[in-house]
Amino acid sequence: MIKVNDKHLLKEMDYAKYESEVKKVHEIIHTKSGPGNDFLGWLDYPTTFDKAEFEQIKKYAKYVRENFEVLVVCGIGGSYLGARAAIEALRGLHSQDKLEVIFFGQTFSSDYTYEVLDYLKNKKFAINVISKSGTTTETSIAFRLLKNLLEQKVGVENARKAIFATTDKEKGALKTLATNEGYPTFVLPSDIGGRYSVFTAVGLFPIACAGLDIDQLMKGALQAQKDTAKPSLKDNEAYKYAVIRYDQKLQQKSVELFVTYEPKLVQLGEWFKQLYGESEGKDGQGLFPTSATFSTDLHSLGQFIQDGSKVLFETILHFEKAKNDVVIPSDEANLDGLNYLAGKNLNYVNEQAYLGTLEAHEKSGHVPNVVLEVEKLDEYHLGYIFYFFMKACAMSAYLLKVNPFNQPGVEIYKKNMFHLLGKKGY
Repeated sequence: MIKVNDKHLLKEMDYAKYESEVKKVHEIIHTKSGPGNDFLGWLDYPTTFDKAEFEQIKKYAKYVRENFEVLVVCGIGGSYLGARAAIEALRGLHSQDKLEVIFFGQTFSSDYTYEVLDYLKNKKFAINVISKSGTTTETSIAFRLLKNLLEQKVGVENARKAIFATTDKEKGALKTLATNEGYPTFVLPSDIGGRYSVFTAVGLFPIACAGLDIDQLMKGALQAQKDTAKPSLKDNEAYKYAVIRYDQKLQQKSVELFVTYEPKLVQLGEWFKQLYGESEGKDGQGLFPTSATFSTDLHSLGQFIQDGSKVLFETILHFEKAKNDVVIPSDEANLDGLNYLAGKNLNYVNEQAYLGTLEAHEKSGHVPNVVLEVEKLDEYHLGYIFYFFMKACAMSAYLLKVNPFNQPGVEIYKKNMFHLLGKKGY
């Protein structure tokens, strides 16, 4: 489903020297014996997920689609990035679907918050609030504001029928509120961290509300689970990719540039950045994950990639087939000089841009490139892609000898912020 093309890395990969280490890490992952092992619930989730809850997700998603104009997904980090990445990737950036999906609770920006609340005043909206604890500051502030607006618009009783909570199964502020108010509730399993949660209700409920096929998404994830369960590098493309990243780090590369050629995949890049940045960036380790959309960003970052300091390598997610295409017309005056492209499909032009850029960066710029080749973008393949990156990330982080599932550095800014805001105990 994903083929790792390593022919553009400048030097041939010697997988044999990593084989023994990879098998050891594989054992650690699959026996759940390494650091952070209590957060490996995602590993078998495409097989073990709660089938009854899955049907409830589809039932309530149908209810939302039939009764509301807007779904507001209220969450931050892993509580929204996977769903947003999937919805934008599969519906596109200008969807004409009858249900609009808005993401909220991921910022302290007063301008953004005001604009969303003002927009919702004249909309029939439902809320999906997502938080394991119910006390994440950005999300909690946003949800308090949203809940107040909704209750003022439709009354407390009707608001209860329009609020869906995704939270811990048994404890936490949001779980307590949902139980007290009678909100329909979905579970964020205690053994799955936010950035690995896209296949739980955290991702599935918003994705289903957007009218997308979560059965196919989970089938793609299940196939990836099977394909990446093999310990040998020759049989496991996710491990190959992880080893390539590790090898680039050993070659003193410090930045991985995740590249797509589709604007609708910008949020997939954001999901990728959180997954790898939060999983690997500790103990002085990890590659700095960043992302770009070509050819757009070639007009801003292209000069640095080609001729700047050699700190990075590129990971290109390349799809063989486009979902839609456009034919370039002929023009009698030909003032723009484009008639040499008349009759050609725009996807053909995009493909030549990809090939030309790949050659320029590799041959002239001496920038290593790894290409992840996928047939097409749909629910099934996206489910595969999500799981592929998660499994590769676990391998990659353990190769660096860091815990892939904690994020101690994130807590430091929060303590400082709470102190400045005057929160008790800080």
